[in-house]
Amino acid sequence: MSTSPKPVKKVPIHLQSAQNRVYIKNGQIVNHDKTFMADVYIEDGTIKFVGSASEIVVPGGVRVIDATGKLIIPGGIDPHTHFQLRFGNAVSVDDFYHGTKAAIAGGTTTIIDFVLPNKGESLVEAYDKWREWADPKVCCDYALHVGITWWSNSVSQEMKIMCDELGVNSFKMFMAYKGLYQLNDSELLDVFERIRALGAIAQIHAENGDVIAKNVSKLLAANITGPEGHELSRPEEVEAEAVNRACILAHQMDCPLYVVHVMSKSAGDEIARARTRYNKRGIYGETLAAALGTDGSHYGHTCFQHAAAHVLSPPLRPDPTTPEYLTKLLAK
Repeated sequence: MSTSPKPVKKVPIHLQSAQNRVYIKNGQIVNHDKTFMADVYIEDGTIKFVGSASEIVVPGGVRVIDATGKLIIPGGIDPHTHFQLRFGNAVSVDDFYHGTKAAIAGGTTTIIDFVLPNKGESLVEAYDKWREWADPKVCCDYALHVGITWWSNSVSQEMKIMCDELGVNSFKMFMAYKGLYQLNDSELLDVFERIRALGAIAQIHAENGDVIAKNVSKLLAANITGPEGHELSRPEEVEAEAVNRACILAHQMDCPLYVVHVMSKSAGDEIARARTRYNKRGIYGETLAAALGTDGSHYGHTCFQHAAAHVLSPPLRPDPTTPEYLTKLLAK
């Protein structure tokens, strides 16, 4: 005696495929090298076709988006976020859910956050902790940089594990935050040498932490404790000196260098000079939207919340011509 198999409920084709098959037509594609009119077919999250409508047979049941008069722009990549970051007695306001949800709303489809181990903490254990925070919450693609916040043979060995087994190939060092994250020049040379051997890339927070520590002591003694003291503790030359020194140290080790959040005209000039001096080999600079859209004049605002909302390191600069100057440097 035979039995008939239990009937399988059929899902209509338009419901079955609408989520994983998308056809965008009549739009203007904006790539890094050119713009052009074309259609785009996406299946299971992968772009399968870019070209003329006459060159493709679109399967049935797809979701069709008419992009006439609109631009089709690849999803953005934000290479520098700090979600759920514990720093001192504070935690950054956006966790991995709210931060990545906001990213998608603005057209950013990939973020790269930073694992920052405590001094003496294993890189692998810190990486696992960040993954535990992020994996259940992220709404978009993400990756992780790893900070080298202290230096030892064990850190050097774990860097290889990061590259070979965990897919991390970018490491961030700090020349600021004395007593917390700051590495000295000798340690930086060792880290740059290790990064070069691993075929990875170095990132650097470039501010002279020793000068900042001295300035902070003077400002506190003068009872300057508000947001207005932030830029006073780390003026433009303190950033520019560290950028220049970082470029020299990395070049000595033949290590590619990515200087994060360049915030001043003179620091930008140091990046430009290093790129010319070393024939643009392996020297990159990053700035922030805040540096291009506002300036440090707000630190003196009478409203504490307004002034404090502009605090970041390196700080925004009081020179109102800085945003335009940095914008022009980006074009070079």
